[in-house]
Amino acid sequence: MSDPINANPTIIDVNNLPTRLNTSDESSVEFRNTKLISEITSLSLPNLPDADDMSSLEESLSSSSLSFSPSPDEEMDETTKEEPSSSADDEEDPIDEQEIFDLISTISDPEHPLTLAQLAVVNLQDISITQAPRDQISTITIKITPTITHCSLATLIGLGIRVRLERSLPARFRIKIVIKEGTHQSESQVNKQLNDKERVAAACENDQLLGVISQMLSSCK
Repeated sequence: MSDPINANPTIIDVNNLPTRLNTSDESSVEFRNTKLISEITSLSLPNLPDADDMSSLEESLSSSSLSFSPSPDEEMDETTKEEPSSSADDEEDPIDEQEIFDLISTISDPEHPLTLAQLAVVNLQDISITQAPRDQISTITIKITPTITHCSLATLIGLGIRVRLERSLPARFRIKIVIKEGTHQSESQVNKQLNDKERVAAACENDQLLGVISQMLSSCK
């Protein structure tokens, strides 16, 4: 008898999923603009005109041409400034847990018309990265939480996550996918299957499995 499908899993609203684009975050453009305007208006300016004279002030500023000539000392300082090192521009932004979550959160579950993030199969707090110098291997560890403890598709879900990351990340990252402790009755067996190179390679050569995985990844952004 096949495992029953969990018809009533816990579903997380997409608006409640962790994202880098948070309107309450201080890094948001709207927040920065509001803060900048607040700082400018709080400055104490001498002889600030009344509100009735603001329009005439704006007209004066727009019609006038303001120029500033630096002093000889300032010109000398400008010429002696060193050019920024180009090596800093060549450095890539480090890949963090949020970026990994963004890559796998929109993978479709093979049983439900929902994503792995909506079903809490993947969670941001269950992703960890061991960073290493760029000439060495960094390790990404992802713990997945099956919707039921006897889920027969846990291996397929893990394989879909691995394929997604291997297609999206540089080769310097090693991917380790494991079942979260205590969430599956065959935890050790599934973990062995998901991290055995030969088994993973054989699975990726199976046309039927690849078809299912491609369908799971079709919802990825």
